[in-house]
Amino acid sequence: MIVTTAQLFKHAYGKYAVGAYNINNAEQAMGLFRGCIQSKAPFIIQISKGARKYTDKKMLEAIIRAADQIFPEAIFAVHLDHGDEETCYDCIKSGFYSSVMIDASHEPYDQNVAITKRVVEAAHKAGLSVEAELGMLGGVEEDIKVEDGHATLTNPAEAQDFVQKTGCDSLACAIGTSHGAYKFKGRQSLHFDVLKKIQQLMPGFPLVMHGSSSVPQDEVKRINAAGGTLGSAVGVDVNEYLPAAKLGVTKINIDTDGRLVWTRVHREFFRDKSGEFDFRPPGKIFMEEYAKFIASRNVLLGSANQLDDLRKSLGK
Repeated sequence: MIVTTAQLFKHAYGKYAVGAYNINNAEQAMGLFRGCIQSKAPFIIQISKGARKYTDKKMLEAIIRAADQIFPEAIFAVHLDHGDEETCYDCIKSGFYSSVMIDASHEPYDQNVAITKRVVEAAHKAGLSVEAELGMLGGVEEDIKVEDGHATLTNPAEAQDFVQKTGCDSLACAIGTSHGAYKFKGRQSLHFDVLKKIQQLMPGFPLVMHGSSSVPQDEVKRINAAGGTLGSAVGVDVNEYLPAAKLGVTKINIDTDGRLVWTRVHREFFRDKSGEFDFRPPGKIFMEEYAKFIASRNVLLGSANQLDDLRKSLGK
């Protein structure tokens, strides 16, 4: 069942974070739905600009509609991840999305406000929620590339002003995470002081954490043992997910880790079965492994076993 992100955030706020997972194909979709059903967790499907171009946006939407029928007990939202203004309008007009993200964080503050406000006005007319971003995460993810020297943390007072001026429904904050597999050097940690200040200024307002993959070291080692060269990839400490949720983070984006699972499964499969050419056997393994991964992350996010209570609150 597709619901709005606002409905998910209302139930989650202060208790747990909803996992937001990017998909690009049927195998990811199946693994994601299976993992969330196994862990009895609500979730957010994220579709990026790159995913919309990978095959065709209509193909992805059809996969999600089919999964909704295959797994009628699932409760989830459909979200545009890191959209520009044009893509946001296209998604708003489609009538398929629960919410869109406008990412104008690379623009000067006043321009970010103006662009976000325009998208908010268009989205609210159509009944959609809007996620915006303030501050800049470092790292690389599809069309996004920000050098470490240009990454900036979100200013709490500026965040309050930004939300008031734009009317956005949730805010992606830069609190020390970064996109991609190479997030940190040394011991990683989130800037909880920034989160606390933002929550104090905007109590009850949903915050979003991007670049939150943990980059499991076991996955990295197995990938490298099967011919990969990932090097010193390090991610977010999973033990910081719930503390962040208690401070108002209601949505946590996890994408890179899923790609690592895919890479590990396929590298090991074709290393061990070099004469194989059928892509379906590793695809089946990936769906199973990805489901296990998703279920494990939902436990850490606190969203596992929340499905029944959410359904009651929705009156479904």
